Amino acid sequence: MRAQMLAGLLVFLFLGTACGSKQTAKSEDEVVTTIAMSGNPVFDGWYADPEGIIYGDTYWIYPTYSDKYENQVFFDCFSSNDLVNWTKHERILDTTEVKWAKRAMWAPAVFSKDGKYYFVFGANDVHEGEIGGIGVAVSDRPEGPYKDLLGKPLINEIVNGAQPIDQYVFLDDDGTYYMYYGGWRHCNIVKLNDDFTGFVPHDDGTIYKEVTPENYVEGPFMFKKNGKYYFMWSEGGWTGPNYSVAYAIADSPYGPFHREETILQQDSTVATGAGHHSVIHIPGTEEYYMVYHRRPFGKTDSSHRVTCIDKMEFDENGKIKPVKMTFEGVPERPLK
Repeated sequence: MRAQMLAGLLVFLFLGTACGSKQTAKSEDEVVTTIAMSGNPVFDGWYADPEGIIYGDTYWIYPTYSDKYENQVFFDCFSSNDLVNWTKHERILDTTEVKWAKRAMWAPAVFSKDGKYYFVFGANDVHEGEIGGIGVAVSDRPEGPYKDLLGKPLINEIVNGAQPIDQYVFLDDDGTYYMYYGGWRHCNIVKLNDDFTGFVPHDDGTIYKEVTPENYVEGPFMFKKNGKYYFMWSEGGWTGPNYSVAYAIADSPYGPFHREETILQQDSTVATGAGHHSVIHIPGTEEYYMVYHRRPFGKTDSSHRVTCIDKMEFDENGKIKPVKMTFEGVPERPLK
């Protein structure tokens, strides 16, 4: 009997190890399973405004390097096969390549088309009459290096009160590339042309259309689920504890976007300043992950922001449940 129990335990351990979980036997009668977790933050360093995406069988995160504006002049990115182990790719784009950018490069949006990888970013904390705004870079590889596509900003002007920052590029089912962008409590939508060097007019002939929802501040993000458009944004001030994420659901990429509720906010037991997020969806599944930055509890430096991942789930009506911030993060999740 004792030999049979030991043999069964060895088989269980072998099968568990083969599935990627770490098994530890406490006794002949009890087995404790330890699942590898990402932990939060998911990688070292001060990084904010993370854009998460899947290219092939690899997860990628493209964040802002969080520092004083004068030092915030380059981008790193991170890749992982399992959400747990991350590889850093340094200086994939910086101001030596983007000649018109002098300071404050932040909040990248990334996507791929026809074997090319595009990196859309804000620079210079531009104000009326200044050079800066939203730029576009391109590479043959997800990890770069990226090259400035235009040699100038794609959007430089202040339109509808929206500072040209915090852009997100959304590909709709019909092949249309929309870009949502804007700071200073205003959000615009534009349609990108085929090579991302300019714009296509909306059906009414306009180029810029304002779609600002209630309480919007910055950081727009869009995804589509079951035919519905889920529009998300950040509220509050990014330097303070009340930074948060809210969302709306609409039948069109143009809205109207009626605010549902706050789904990510500070937790006095974990962190403050939680916001400027993106969403990773594993194709063909109901698995969604919120990638966001937060400020460790008790820290007050405005640049002390770290990148984290937690699960995002939906209720039976398709509404997004509040996201619980954790120190554990998410379980190991290979894509192949």
